[in-house]
Amino acid sequence: MELLSPRPCIGQIKSYRPARPPQDGAGWIDLSLTVNPLGAGQKALNAYRQVAMQIHRYPDWAQDNLRHAVAGRYELDADHITCSAGSDEMIHLVTQAFAGPGDEVLCHEHGYRGFLKAIRATGATPVVAAERDLTVDVEAMIDRANERTKICFLANPNNPTGTYIPIDCVQRLRAGLPSHTLLVLDAAYAEYCRRNNYSDGTELVENSDNVLMVRTFSKLHGLAGLRVGWAYGPKTVIDAINQVRGPFNVSIAAQAAAAAALIDTDHEEATHAHNSAWLPWLGHELEQIGVRVYPSVCNFILARIPTDPALGVQAVMDHLARRGVLVKCTQDYGLTDCLRITVGREDENRALVAALAEILN
Repeated sequence: MELLSPRPCIGQIKSYRPARPPQDGAGWIDLSLTVNPLGAGQKALNAYRQVAMQIHRYPDWAQDNLRHAVAGRYELDADHITCSAGSDEMIHLVTQAFAGPGDEVLCHEHGYRGFLKAIRATGATPVVAAERDLTVDVEAMIDRANERTKICFLANPNNPTGTYIPIDCVQRLRAGLPSHTLLVLDAAYAEYCRRNNYSDGTELVENSDNVLMVRTFSKLHGLAGLRVGWAYGPKTVIDAINQVRGPFNVSIAAQAAAAAALIDTDHEEATHAHNSAWLPWLGHELEQIGVRVYPSVCNFILARIPTDPALGVQAVMDHLARRGVLVKCTQDYGLTDCLRITVGREDENRALVAALAEILN
């Protein structure tokens, strides 16, 4: 008797294995996931509590209040917005809607690994373009595109490298791709990148019929546990995503908290101020103990551990774990000697540096 088995493409997906403390996590310093160290803002928390008596009801399938809140905040057309259970779900939805067996989907070498999972889940073929100095190489991506390329994913800024490419490079990428290819801009960390030559891609969406911008409430807004993402794109693309997504994919609590978070500019500025102070501090202190730090415009640092035959990344992670600190291994990204370290609270940042200094010095 033939045994039941999933489609072959499912076996090609690497299971996600986050860093986890051995017990319940209480008392641990978790710098492995890129969450907001200040937590959610008070307006989001209040909205979350206020809907507690409504959780027996289904959420608004049309997501009207949240879509219009996003549209109002960023001066967009609400009819060109749809929401999801985090930007991860949006990546899966758009891949499911536009690619399948026999199609190719383009992404970049050290780009977000959620792209590969979504691509393989649909049975499409991932095509990976090399990066240059841990930064997207636009020409390399254009060279890998062809008549079978249905989607091109670009994480900008990128996780886990923390790098970004200017808007003129994004425009050049769009111009160099085939007209039938949908360019998906994953701008999960857009709020952290305050550079004059950076754009989340809003203008490109509005001037194109094949560009989709994807955003999240998990990072700056501190709502990672509620899972809320959104996308802005051409009506035809948004309609296709809505046909694929579940009608109740974003919960009542998530919709309410996310809408409230959009008007909490005080919390946003406090988060920016914290990151602006502690990102450079963390980078400087790590360099002082011999760790190579790559420039980052996000809320995390990519750190390369010094080469030592007797000391590898796993040994460093084990030592940190014994000190109660969790960081992210980047081996799955092809960065075997690096760690991704999230900017935490002051006490967390200092504890990390002290623990690293113990094993590296």
